[in-house]
Amino acid sequence: MFGRFKVRPDTEAGQYGVWDGASNGWRGRGLPEAAAHQLAADLELQYDAHGPRDAATVRRLEAPQEVDIATWEPGGLLDAWVFSRRDGEWIGRVRSPDGTITWLRSTEVRIHQAPTG
Repeated sequence: MFGRFKVRPDTEAGQYGVWDGASNGWRGRGLPEAAAHQLAADLELQYDAHGPRDAATVRRLEAPQEVDIATWEPGGLLDAWVFSRRDGEWIGRVRSPDGTITWLRSTEVRIHQAPTG
């Protein structure tokens, strides 16, 4: 389950929180929008719909890698993979140049290769 953690406006103007859809409760509040999106993305790496993810199903990259998305346009930086048991495939966490975080199937990304020679 991706999308368990949603960024929502908090009670104070300009502040946001992270809502946990599985437990129906807040996981963080009073945050700037960018920090709330980062927290939600980090929580998606740690938890699935049933609780903590098995460590074998998460792969963090030592250095984020530039990738293209399925339209083969620049997509941003890939910094982690999560194995989705439900779908039977790896899902990548990609941060676009504007800071937006997107979850993409492995078939939807193409990793840039470093030049050789």
